Amino acid sequence: MVKSKVTSDCCVDILEKWWNAYPEDREKIKKLVVNLDNGPQQNSHRSQFMKRMQDFSNQAGIEIELAYYPPYHSKYNPVERTFGGLEQHWSGEILDSEKKVVGCAKSMSWAGKNPTVSVIKKTYEKGVKVAKKFMKKIHDGFQRTKNIEKYSVLITPRLDTG
Repeated sequence: MVKSKVTSDCCVDILEKWWNAYPEDREKIKKLVVNLDNGPQQNSHRSQFMKRMQDFSNQAGIEIELAYYPPYHSKYNPVERTFGGLEQHWSGEILDSEKKVVGCAKSMSWAGKNPTVSVIKKTYEKGVKVAKKFMKKIHDGFQRTKNIEKYSVLITPRLDTG
């Protein structure tokens, strides 16, 4: 849960937090597939998001495939279905405090699993951008799947990203 605006930096920070929480599993992972909706903060042409994802790929030493759900296909997105389950779980509750919201989220289950819930208190600034000269170099290294370039991007670790 985020108290600030959800930005590109926020999305990648959450992914990095998850990655760092499971160091024992990292050696087994060679490629990470991240399913995304097409929200503005993680768009495949958004400079700050793509720069941060390239930095994460470099740091983790893994390929990252960004797989985007097409517009109006949220019914196939398991995150959206999980949020629907959360809404049903806390239906009728008076969510009048952060403690109550977090408690309800922690007590729900989806597909037999309980979520890991935390509150990110960092303040994220909107409008952070990367200079175009750096983005061209970064984008040149991305592999976009032919005919679905907007919906499938492969990021590989690279040293020359500026």
